[in-house]
Amino acid sequence: MTTPTLLRTAAELSARARGGRRAVVMTMGALHEGHATLIRTARQLAGPDGEVVVTVFVNPLQFGRGEDLDRYPRTLDADLKIAGEAGADAVFAPAVDEVYPGGEPQVRISAGPMGERLEGASRPGHFDGVLTVVAKLLHLTRPDVALYGQKDAQQLALIRRMVRDLNFGVEIVGVPTVREDDGLALSSRNRYLSAPQRRTALALSAALFAGRDRHAAQEALRARAREVPATHARAEALSALGESRAAADAHAVAQAAPGGPSAVRAAARLVLDEAAHLDPPLELDYLALVDPSDFTEIGDGGDGFTGEAVLAVAARVGTTRLIDNLPLTFGSFGAAS
Repeated sequence: MTTPTLLRTAAELSARARGGRRAVVMTMGALHEGHATLIRTARQLAGPDGEVVVTVFVNPLQFGRGEDLDRYPRTLDADLKIAGEAGADAVFAPAVDEVYPGGEPQVRISAGPMGERLEGASRPGHFDGVLTVVAKLLHLTRPDVALYGQKDAQQLALIRRMVRDLNFGVEIVGVPTVREDDGLALSSRNRYLSAPQRRTALALSAALFAGRDRHAAQEALRARAREVPATHARAEALSALGESRAAADAHAVAQAAPGGPSAVRAAARLVLDEAAHLDPPLELDYLALVDPSDFTEIGDGGDGFTGEAVLAVAARVGTTRLIDNLPLTFGSFGAAS
């Protein structure tokens, strides 16, 4: 392992000699295995002749009133070690007045309508702050490729849209969510959770997995129903899958839309409703099944929906707010003949 170079100012970053492809991973520090996965992926994309730069900056613009800016963990020494072990060449860790030398910027990036949904509705102005700092850091680091985690799916979608709409010359790569063995998505905020709170927090991933499993079962039913031409034989095939209730009306299943968004949402909500009665309880902010292109909700009348979707959830356990999501594909078996 080589210790990455610590850069504190924009001038130091600008003066750094560069060769090959530069890959950038933007973080707010408190690095964990999820960040390490991003850095390792960046190392692969940069190649042996390129370089990986990790930014560590707790951006005040994306924290609302009453949020955890002051107590957000700051662990730079540990971050340098993790970044180096994962393959980073440099860590850019500027102070707030280095990024915003005149105080809070008068001109900011607007996230637009997509930034007002889900996370944006719960945290007004959050995504304006995110996109403003991402734009500044992209200008300062001048990467060929920048990597972001899919756990922050709405953030990733907005960054991609900003880069496309404003003609940033950078490739954006999303990296799948990294989870603990029990399913909890890795997050710097997990360290705030007590042992009982962490047990309750598992409901977020459990709800997503329940929705995913319901989706997979319905897709399999749809495929099997389409393969078997006779109504009686179709019912037997469905029953063999352990779906006796569906087998009672095989024709209806054959005509049903693949995946059933409303059923997926209902399966996930059942888990979250149960978690609301735990000690400590889960306080649900939102559960949504959205189109990843604009994060609009796929409504209850959307059971004919086919294509990509994101099942997303946000909730509080105690004073800690957590988010998670899973991508789903509806109609992956194609349309019925």
